[in-house]
Amino acid sequence: MILRIFKVTVYEGKEDEFREFFVNTAIPLMKRTPGLMTLLPGLPRPDAPQTFCMAMAWRDLDALKAFVGEDWSMPHIDPAEEGIVKERSLDHFDLVAG
Repeated sequence: MILRIFKVTVYEGKEDEFREFFVNTAIPLMKRTPGLMTLLPGLPRPDAPQTFCMAMAWRDLDALKAFVGEDWSMPHIDPAEEGIVKERSLDHFDLVAG
């Protein structure tokens, strides 16, 4: 399985707008995605109020590519994020079995 950790920082003042998108659009979309085995969405903590994250465990690389395309090492960006998200980071790991 592949662990994909996606983190976004939103512009100051855009926290509520992104939270609405994250909770009501992004999370439900991800939960319906074939090949996604586990979804762990994270809301901001007081020490980083503009930072959201989503950890995903994908069945395999083929499942991940089916969702994001051949360039799976790049973030999948929803058009609704335009003007809200200041920066993104993305990391991938192989999960340890057991």
